[in-house]
Amino acid sequence: MDGPTRSAHLDTFARDHLPPREQWPRLRFDLPELRYPERLNCAAELLGGGAPDAPVFRTPDAAPWTYAELGARVDRIAHLLTGELGVVPGNRVLLRGPTTPWLAACWLAVLKAGAVAVTVLAQQRPHELATVCEIARVRHALCDSAALDDLTRADIPGLRITPYGGDGPGDLLRRPAPDTPYPAADTAADDVALIAFTSGTTGRPKGCMHVHRDVLAIADTFSRHVLGPRADDVFTGSPPLGFTFGLGGLVVFPMRAGASSLLLPQAGPRQLLPAIAEHRVSVLFTAPTAYRAMLGALNGHDEHDVSSLRRCVSAGENLPAATWHAWRERTGLRIINGIGATELLHIFISAADDAIRPGTTGVPVPGWEARIQNGDGEPVPDGTPGLLAVRGPVGCRYLADPRQRDYVRDGWNITGDTYVRDAEGYFRYVARADDMIISAGYNIAGPEVEDALLRHPDVVEAAVVGRADAERGQVVVAHVVLKEGGRRDADALRAFVKTELAPYKCPREIVFLDALPRTATGKLQRFRLREPDRARPVDLG
Repeated sequence: MDGPTRSAHLDTFARDHLPPREQWPRLRFDLPELRYPERLNCAAELLGGGAPDAPVFRTPDAAPWTYAELGARVDRIAHLLTGELGVVPGNRVLLRGPTTPWLAACWLAVLKAGAVAVTVLAQQRPHELATVCEIARVRHALCDSAALDDLTRADIPGLRITPYGGDGPGDLLRRPAPDTPYPAADTAADDVALIAFTSGTTGRPKGCMHVHRDVLAIADTFSRHVLGPRADDVFTGSPPLGFTFGLGGLVVFPMRAGASSLLLPQAGPRQLLPAIAEHRVSVLFTAPTAYRAMLGALNGHDEHDVSSLRRCVSAGENLPAATWHAWRERTGLRIINGIGATELLHIFISAADDAIRPGTTGVPVPGWEARIQNGDGEPVPDGTPGLLAVRGPVGCRYLADPRQRDYVRDGWNITGDTYVRDAEGYFRYVARADDMIISAGYNIAGPEVEDALLRHPDVVEAAVVGRADAERGQVVVAHVVLKEGGRRDADALRAFVKTELAPYKCPREIVFLDALPRTATGKLQRFRLREPDRARPVDLG
């Protein structure tokens, strides 16, 4: 698997824009289950994971879809994609909408047809959508009819948008299509299957390219060896399918095991608890913030029945030991903590059952290896903080991005996290090693928020930092300098940012300053903004 294979892509953009081979991480396929054939279509593999009459996708208000029904719907969409819509293997197809079976079916159809899925969040605004389409050269989009507005307002040149789930005659689900099976594209195991975008510390998103075998590898490592799913499991969770945490936990893992998933368009703590009880959910994926919020609803109340749960997975931000113990005390369940990355598709360090040590993330998942190293790439002794470096069957391959050299060094993926490994091999999170803000499981780049603020006509300078918060891990705090005569109206500024960026990136707090703290050479002193008690020659307004 070291060299490239014959691609099925007619549009070769994705493969042409992979990083040079010398910048790739060293991949490992030590486990027998990771030795995939040269020709592989991951959608076809997932669709064949369950019994034809077994449920695969559940919703709050409709009968479950079976594997056979899902297969027929995927085939119908694939026929439309490659027929009437003119999609050819290798084309990038944007997918946008809330978490529903139809979004998942569109994702599977794109991959089965040999195209490349670019799934974005339904929350993303026109500016963000235009940037993604520019980077990935997207010319086709399938969009939930309820989420069309921002995509159409983005006015992306050459983008053909096809809605689904609406009443119009051009709707994807109303168009005539063959009722015959669709033969899966003869994709190579190393053909790009999806491009997942993640925030960069510079503010420009990074496209992470993952191939067909990667999609199966995350199921055959973390899910198989740590999670241990069963065919009778019902999965659910809060992360949307635009996040790889959600894609794995709500689609890939259950389908690989022949299980089912409850897909919730709204999946906050208030929706999760009654859904768990009603649908007898057994496997839950969400962030520490949600577990803390659900504890508040569970304490002293018996109306929320969570007795069906057997597996609870936490990722997206560090899981405090106090949250782990409180959840165990209230529910009897041990949360499976984990760290993953969009660059590596899913979780690569974790532990389950008796192997869990609260306050640590865990140990490398079977199929993965990890170490702690210093800035020069040399391993450090146990007990010494350093940079987390990992490698396994999946690795970082950015889409035409010079930051590849920063993330991959000497064959290792450098995640940007500071960790400590103890003498028994357990990895404990210390902090982020870069300026990424992690709030309630979301990665937020301060410069991207700054750019949005600077598009407001009253703002002349902006600096955004993360501040520690007991509930969310960190919150986004913006420091703003206005032009003379500008209105100090934090609510108005927040409302403006929400028109430019997904709402979760909006500052929780806006501090108005007369000037930003800088060195004598003009360099911004972000450390002073992170420590509000330090003296600053500014007016807090």
